[in-house]
Amino acid sequence: MSYAFAQREVERRGLEGRVELLTGGTHPADHVHDEVVDAMAELGTDMSDRTPQAVSDEELNDCDYVATMGCSTLSLADAVEARDWALADPDGKSPEEVAAIRDEIGSRVVTLFDEVFGEYEGDPSANATGADG
Repeated sequence: MSYAFAQREVERRGLEGRVELLTGGTHPADHVHDEVVDAMAELGTDMSDRTPQAVSDEELNDCDYVATMGCSTLSLADAVEARDWALADPDGKSPEEVAAIRDEIGSRVVTLFDEVFGEYEGDPSANATGADG
């Protein structure tokens, strides 16, 4: 979910070519959970064809910022700014619980982009967690 929201922020803010995104987990699931697919579909984001990927400490050490969901143990270089968002795992949660996790992730992604690039000054109706696409 965080990657999908980050992709949306890159597009919304016109940061293509300036921001490279990396997604993955240290122990990724074998598929995106149906609850997550459904929750993101509510916002117009199709994640049904995505497959979780593994990511290494080496790859992450090439990043400027790393956001974890609270379930990873990473060995990151001091130069990498890590954010541990300590969010609940949506697997097996009710649709309402998954939507709350989704919305929290969306909010945190926007906040991180605001901190790094300044507050978004584009179309105020283009809600980062809405289906504006």
